[in-house]
Amino acid sequence: MQRPTPAQSDAANEPGAATDPVLDEMLARALGQLPATASAGDVLTVPSAPVNASDQHCGFVAIVGKPNVGKSTLLNALVGQKISITSRKAQTTRHRITGYRTEGPHQFVFVDTPGFQTRHGNALNRALNKTVLGAVNDVDLILFVVEAGQFNQADAKVLDLLPANVPAILLANKFDLVHRRGDLAPWLASMQAKHAFAEFVPMSAKNARDIERLFGICSKFLPQQPWMHDPEELTDRSERFMAAEMVREKLFRLTGDELPYTSTVIIDKFEQEGALKRIAATIVVEREGHKGMVIGDKGEKLKRIGTEARVELEKLWDCKVFLELWVKVRSGWADDDARVRSFGYE
Repeated sequence: MQRPTPAQSDAANEPGAATDPVLDEMLARALGQLPATASAGDVLTVPSAPVNASDQHCGFVAIVGKPNVGKSTLLNALVGQKISITSRKAQTTRHRITGYRTEGPHQFVFVDTPGFQTRHGNALNRALNKTVLGAVNDVDLILFVVEAGQFNQADAKVLDLLPANVPAILLANKFDLVHRRGDLAPWLASMQAKHAFAEFVPMSAKNARDIERLFGICSKFLPQQPWMHDPEELTDRSERFMAAEMVREKLFRLTGDELPYTSTVIIDKFEQEGALKRIAATIVVEREGHKGMVIGDKGEKLKRIGTEARVELEKLWDCKVFLELWVKVRSGWADDDARVRSFGYE
């Protein structure tokens, strides 16, 4: 006897589960793309021999979605190394971050984008939304990331940005948290009615086998053309940029919701002294009261931010790092177009 697929076992035991044969087949096919039932031909194979230029495929893949849906976690998993910071705080990603991954003859150029903001219209959010709009119109494939079984107004705002002439994959992230998988069939039908998605991929960005499966699906959309980057490269972002981002991640994680997301980090000095990288950075906040939140009692919070950022940078670069942090107040910077640009936002 064959072991039933998740779709079959769930649907058989759930009252009210979808029984439409077309929807059931659509869901079963999508669930068949999960690692447990994936066939060998569905997974991207990596040949050991060098790839001839005539056999190479390369293309841009944009990762889009509302804030806090798991885009940066997905990018890091796809690249195989942390290049985009993560936290539970909305709008952690603020820049268009490009990551590269070369598997066999396929080179993927993944473009992570900020979550599209609809609640506030300040200069910072206008710059971030401009970054999202710029990313989706000049790629070969779009990964539209949503939480499996969920769709709200914030998701709809992002979906409205997707151009009709670029193929899009509906990536149902956090699939491992779905308890009633039979409910996904009507949800999938409603999503297909909203947009003509080329594929539906239920997965978890934290599952390595799901990531491997996703490579195989995305590879079908890459045009045949020479690679754009050295296969050993991971990102277009500089070490200076990564240092600022790592400090900002620890700032967000350690201050929680107390500190507004409008705080940012500026690198004042980045020097290489033999095997040591010497970095001085300024954490910019909007109010004097925010400064105290960052520094903490007797400077303990700022010290912890610096220590955790330094440890992660040393792991990333495999060298010693000396990191010095300062905190400064710049009132209203997030609503000042000129200052937003001066702080490196596009």
